[in-house]
Amino acid sequence: MKVGPTVVTESQSSDENAEISKLRRGELAATEKLVRENAGWMLAVSRRILNNDAHAEDCVQNAFSSIFNNLESFRGDSRLRSWMHCIVVNQALMLLRSRKRRNESPIDDLMPLFDENDCRVEDRWTTLETPESLIQKSQTRETVLSLIDELPESYRVVLLLRDIEEMATSDVAEMLGLSESNVKVRLHRARSALKKLLEPLLRGQSL
Repeated sequence: MKVGPTVVTESQSSDENAEISKLRRGELAATEKLVRENAGWMLAVSRRILNNDAHAEDCVQNAFSSIFNNLESFRGDSRLRSWMHCIVVNQALMLLRSRKRRNESPIDDLMPLFDENDCRVEDRWTTLETPESLIQKSQTRETVLSLIDELPESYRVVLLLRDIEEMATSDVAEMLGLSESNVKVRLHRARSALKKLLEPLLRGQSL
């Protein structure tokens, strides 16, 4: 599920630079505007990664603190929101690592079965939907996200960062301390497991 590149006009860039200057000067109106316009999506990102409302709220508070403390180091190489997105994701991952990790069930239990000829063992059916089309539908989006939560954490986080947050493989690898090839393997297995969990919906049935 990819979103096309955002076209940034000169007026947009100058407007953003003006807002950043106000933030660096500590202007209250600019600070309140930044929080008001960004707290919602930041909380949503945190909830998806942490799967806990209270921890997500802590994450957003920590992220805003980091944003305001590091505004002077923001060089403008990316849009301000992109920079903020990286910060909130990093804060969520830090909280995730600080929590006592649950014993994960192996993802193999969720993977499709194959016979001795490496053919998928399954009933005959015609795919009516794809995971990407399902998650774009408001009535099934929450169901898809809840099924993602059933994946083992190390696979769930990779899938969220790559397919939901749409981060680059290299960025995900750096954030998680993994090699890019390891990220790709986990992503492939996570997608396969999710597709199996989604099969009733992909067939046009209810779960």
